[in-house]
Amino acid sequence: MKKDLFKTCVVCKRPFNWRKKWEKVWNDVKYCSEKCRRSKSKIQDKK
Repeated sequence: MKKDLFKTCVVCKRPFNWRKKWEKVWNDVKYCSEKCRRSKSKIQDKK
């Protein structure tokens, strides 16, 4: 079942569930929220 699918956010490391709006791009989804997506450069700078 799709609702059982989850991934881990690459920024905050929290699990997040599949959402209908991500249906066509689920394989490309990396971030749990817009906030994490915007802060991705801060994480990359630390590496």
